[in-house]
Amino acid sequence: MELDDGAVNDLVALGLSRYEARVYLTLVTRESYTAAEVARAAQVPRQRVYDVLDDLVRRHLAIPRPGRVAGYSAASPELALTRLTALRRESLERLEQASAALATALTPVWTAGRAHTDPLDYIEVLRDPKAIAERFAGIQEQAAHELLSFCKPPFVAPAANTEGIRTVRRLRRAGGTARAVYTHDALDDADVLENVRRFGEAGEEARFAPELPLKLVVADASLVLCDMPDPMAGTGATTALFIEHPALAACLRMSFLAVWDQAATVAGLDGPGHVGP
Repeated sequence: MELDDGAVNDLVALGLSRYEARVYLTLVTRESYTAAEVARAAQVPRQRVYDVLDDLVRRHLAIPRPGRVAGYSAASPELALTRLTALRRESLERLEQASAALATALTPVWTAGRAHTDPLDYIEVLRDPKAIAERFAGIQEQAAHELLSFCKPPFVAPAANTEGIRTVRRLRRAGGTARAVYTHDALDDADVLENVRRFGEAGEEARFAPELPLKLVVADASLVLCDMPDPMAGTGATTALFIEHPALAACLRMSFLAVWDQAATVAGLDGPGHVGP
């Protein structure tokens, strides 16, 4: 079956992954599909289709049909799109709250910086990807009690990030905490999921959110590394800020926890974890 790329993209914009969008659009074409049939028709890997169908059922976008061979039907487009729009609105409201908290946190730092003769005493501006990766490695090494991360591509840490895994193990042995929030896109990336599992085995807690406002690392409520993407779309340029400022770090920690409380775990993953910013 040929799927309309425009319809797929519209559903992705409403919060579905591309696999979820393809499966839903396939389900609407007839009364019922088995998992194997919909995987073949939607061109979704067989090993992924069960997770995709479970997610659609959880969101009330698909209806399971018990039988000798279980089947699945699509919820009516009107109900499905109404629900997706409502969920998207809730997600945007959470992002607005996180953005407002970030603006509140940054404003006093910016104001204080107007009178500071050398703001780079506590703010380091990084533009080279290698320098950003080295600073990220340094934050991991310095973390003594807590390491919190918003993780979204592109990642600058090495794919394996063995240093990060050692950091998580060290923190957990000391009674500390390591937490990471990923975007839902990570669920469709096998390499990212493998690192999620590896970090989970080391002791990191992971959750997933539809969107994240920026890449962020907060260590011990005192050190911050965050990206500041170029506002000109398509440039691909980014600037990272490394900030040693406990007041700002404490505010960003509260923002992280607000997103963490709204994010979800993923059933079926064998030990969630993370790969770094």
